[in-house]
Amino acid sequence: MSLTERAYRHLRDDLLTCRLVPGERINIKDVSDSLGFSLGAVREALSRLTSEGFVTQDEARGFRATPISMADLNDLVTVRSEIEGQCLRRAIACGGIDWESAIVSAAHRLSKTPTRDPADPARLNEDYADAHAALHHALVAACDSPWLLKMRDWLYNQSERYRYLTVPLANGERDLAHEHAEIVAAALARDADRAVKLLGHHLVTTARLLIDARAGAAADEGIPFLGVKAG
Repeated sequence: MSLTERAYRHLRDDLLTCRLVPGERINIKDVSDSLGFSLGAVREALSRLTSEGFVTQDEARGFRATPISMADLNDLVTVRSEIEGQCLRRAIACGGIDWESAIVSAAHRLSKTPTRDPADPARLNEDYADAHAALHHALVAACDSPWLLKMRDWLYNQSERYRYLTVPLANGERDLAHEHAEIVAAALARDADRAVKLLGHHLVTTARLLIDARAGAAADEGIPFLGVKAG
């Protein structure tokens, strides 16, 4: 693996998990010194992350972790629900026994993985994040459109930064295990309409944690609530 690829993966992980806080300035030399990568490798990695939307750049202020906003979250969740819903619908139509088995395995793994980091309960457990990603991927894996899957993967990764930020806001009222179990049951029952509806509700519920926390600011900016039906 090249130094550029290693730098890219390290920075991308820091961005997805919000160890690099949205809006935070990224100093190329500091990153190079702390990770032991060359300036050129870090710069190339940041350029790649800029093209993927995780980093912004301007001549005056250099590189920054892309800021977040409720308007962006509103649009992101709406589009992700539409694209991932299409992927799920087509996977249900095309998937066979291997697809079903992969879903069951991924769901079991997720159900056995703690949501919060045992060492820091205010943060998402990265093992849970991996298991969660694996389940959502397994659900759509049988989709017969590579382009839909590529768009879905990109939108999923963009959503991860927001999901990490919802962990401190979550309370005990939400039953994530039940939400996932319902989506899995509907998919395995080949009930595409119900599975897609449950998926949309699941995505909106996660986003609502941040939207409710920022309700006052969002109202001042005139940002409407998500265009995805939660019911």
